[in-house]
Amino acid sequence: MNKYFKYTFVLALPMVVLSSCDDYLDTMPDNRATVDSELKIKSMLVSAYPTAEYASVCELSCDNCDDSGPQNPYTDRWLDDTFAWKDESESSNFSLDSYWEKSYGAIASANQALDAIEQLGGEKASVTLAELKGEALMCRAYNHFMLANLFCKNWSSNAASDLGLPYMDHSETELLPKYERGNLADFYDKIQADIEEGVELVGDSYYDVPKYHFTPKAAYAFATRFYLYTEQWDKAIDAANKCLGSQPQTLLRDWSIFISFSPDADNLRQNAYISTTEDANLLITTAYSNLGWMFGRWYVGTRYNHLSATAAEDLLATNVFGSLKTGLVSRYSGTNFNKVLIVKNPYLFEYTDPAAGIGYRHAVVVNFTVEEVLLSRAEAYIMTNRFDEAAADLTLWARNIANSMSSDLTPASITNFYNRYDYAYSDASGLNSSIKKHLNPAFAIDVEGSTQECMLQCVLGFRRIESMHNGLRWFDIKRYGIEIPRRVCNAAGNPAEVTDVLTKDDLRRAFQIPQKVRDAELAPNPRS
Repeated sequence: MNKYFKYTFVLALPMVVLSSCDDYLDTMPDNRATVDSELKIKSMLVSAYPTAEYASVCELSCDNCDDSGPQNPYTDRWLDDTFAWKDESESSNFSLDSYWEKSYGAIASANQALDAIEQLGGEKASVTLAELKGEALMCRAYNHFMLANLFCKNWSSNAASDLGLPYMDHSETELLPKYERGNLADFYDKIQADIEEGVELVGDSYYDVPKYHFTPKAAYAFATRFYLYTEQWDKAIDAANKCLGSQPQTLLRDWSIFISFSPDADNLRQNAYISTTEDANLLITTAYSNLGWMFGRWYVGTRYNHLSATAAEDLLATNVFGSLKTGLVSRYSGTNFNKVLIVKNPYLFEYTDPAAGIGYRHAVVVNFTVEEVLLSRAEAYIMTNRFDEAAADLTLWARNIANSMSSDLTPASITNFYNRYDYAYSDASGLNSSIKKHLNPAFAIDVEGSTQECMLQCVLGFRRIESMHNGLRWFDIKRYGIEIPRRVCNAAGNPAEVTDVLTKDDLRRAFQIPQKVRDAELAPNPRS
């Protein structure tokens, strides 16, 4: 049987070119646009960013959510399955199926833009074409990278033995193309090649709203994440240096603006967080999503959420820096209502029929921030035993978000602090919360209790707070082999039962590829 995939998989119908020996079609057979100018390429690249988000799935799958119990009716089958790490059986605007479709559609747009750039003379023909090519390459790399992190195992030195995904590096011209998954090492090599070519070309001279595009800073932020996830520590440091410059403290988020608004003024706080004038925001996209509902003052998704018991590990925990700024954390409680949040994801609604009150839910997603880059550099410093430099970055982040700090963090103070705590889930019932968890990465780290291990606990804890409700914690769970239980809370809000555990080698860490793609005979991810 032929292996074929619709537009929802990898190719856009406007990109399919049907030719004949007689060339009897001298004009376009439909109303597709001919991309034959810099302006049209610029417009094409607007669609090279996915209009779906991964944060909802990743937040529900990681240790940022607990189960408030079966007495809470505010759930549905998709939420139940996602929290339980079950393969997706439903499709929606915020499902993995949608992210797959939107990402490969965005890749198709990037490839069409690259083709048009070559037809106009390539990157040497003009500065604008060079920058457009840089953006297209970064978009193609980013979409593939996020797909790999969701649907494949995390990268490791054994990546050549793991399943990759189809890497679309050209516009599709066949009606029934065949695809194979290949291996993960080759897939990542292609991503790296696109990044390293694109980051040298990308610019921002032609953007109307730069924060919605890959600017040089956003490109280096992406490069930092890529090199960190692929254990290229020195390259991660170099890319972070280029992104942050010599005074990163001037680029950090001004939380005083965020907390100056009343906790009841969610929309003002959210608008401040996603603002295009905020220096800390490096790349912003929009998506069809329930994210703002799930992690806002709504009953939607309250059964599985960031509960008080969960927050004992992060937002409400006594940390090495003390406590978070007063007013930063919002707490909501009531009957079947227990959320502890940083309310930063807006809930937006697009009416398609105002009279009927129906339409689409949207979110605005901040994909890269200065703070993530800073903490990524700190992690890379730790992995190269540059502990003092790592402590300086950790101090910079902590001072920006803490109520107050009497002294800078040092390798010694961090080590002493984390060695005072037990590891999470170390009690007989496997329920206890803690700010540190056993780390089981595929790469080598020093023994538990060592300076390196304690500093990794610190940076991972900081990253968890920084990325709260944005999904990135899931990728740290995968990279560090952190095992997490599914805890069910009792009526008092305390963890009372463990129903499942995601072990360090659990095959469910790689989300299953969509059913319609499996139906087209692309190899599925293995399951026990």
